[in-house]
Amino acid sequence: MKGKLESSERQRLIEEGKNLKEGLLSLEEDLLKLTDELQQEAQCIPNMTHPEVPIGGEDFSTIRKMVGTPHEFSFPVKDHLQLGKELDLFDFDAASEVSGSKFYYLKNEAVMLEMGLINWTLLEVMKRGFTPLTTPEIVRSSIVEKCGFQPRGANTQVYSIEDSDQCLIGTAEIPVGGIHMDSIIAASLLPLKYVAVSHCFRTEAGAAGTASRGLYRVHQFSKVEMFILCQPEESDFYHEELIRIEEDLFSSLGLHYKTLDMASGDLGAPAYRKFDIEAWMPGLARFGEISSASNCTDYQSRRLGIRFRSSEPALTNPKKGKSNLAPPQFVHTLNATACAVPRMIVCILENNQQEDGSVIIPEPLRPFMGGLEFIHPKPR
Repeated sequence: MKGKLESSERQRLIEEGKNLKEGLLSLEEDLLKLTDELQQEAQCIPNMTHPEVPIGGEDFSTIRKMVGTPHEFSFPVKDHLQLGKELDLFDFDAASEVSGSKFYYLKNEAVMLEMGLINWTLLEVMKRGFTPLTTPEIVRSSIVEKCGFQPRGANTQVYSIEDSDQCLIGTAEIPVGGIHMDSIIAASLLPLKYVAVSHCFRTEAGAAGTASRGLYRVHQFSKVEMFILCQPEESDFYHEELIRIEEDLFSSLGLHYKTLDMASGDLGAPAYRKFDIEAWMPGLARFGEISSASNCTDYQSRRLGIRFRSSEPALTNPKKGKSNLAPPQFVHTLNATACAVPRMIVCILENNQQEDGSVIIPEPLRPFMGGLEFIHPKPR
């Protein structure tokens, strides 16, 4: 457009510029759409799997450890729903009217039991060098996706907030994972260990049947979650540490449980390897999952942009004007359930029930429940 131009030529160039601008806007819209589609496709690709992970569906999972034996009862065993009714511990009916199915009120000693479980678990895990947190319970959808969960779709477990880009969390793993998003951590600060207390919200899409009755599968619950960020070569070690902490906690409560090395078909997208713990629930007459511990390697940290930099100098000579520091690497992330409160309540009530209808409080929890030793039936 610079220089002397005939007016007709100038007009032609002006029109051509307008057309280029409009075409560019159209291409940018296409690019945004294609980028989003590419992202959606990429999110379908799961993490790699550990070479020792059993291949196949859930039935191919292997038992790593079996602890204890089932309690023997000389009287008819009640499930937690019947015990809760007789001991006046829950109200599912009122919660159903107020909120819908799979919600509940805890009452009386059940409230003390929840608080006792949370406080005891928190202090036990803190003794092992974890920093305590409470977390936001609403997060951006992008954080949910970067942690490897699908916030939308027919079978999503995530509650999304209408007309916003926010979701309710299904686990504290999500907001804790986001704390160090888009940052470079000094290697000397690793590992970072957190223990977080939060409420969790899950749609439980597709869950039904007697195995999901009562407190076993609900839409809202309290949970204590462990989360570790570490250097890549250390993640297998910390995975073993997490499962050991879980096993110590459940052994202290006198539970009969088994630890499983979960098969590849049951890992979920982020997990490189996952250990589940299933405890015996006499009222259900089966083992039920109470905990899991996952090594997600760099699957989440790549998406969240969490890296670390070693203080060691780079092995190669840097180019002129460049730093001599080693390039940053992605951290590995691990998470594990220290206490999913409703399922722990199921275990405690069903395993510790007595013939007179009372329930014994596990000894470690008593100092956190005002010294309470038994939950007794209420006088009618």
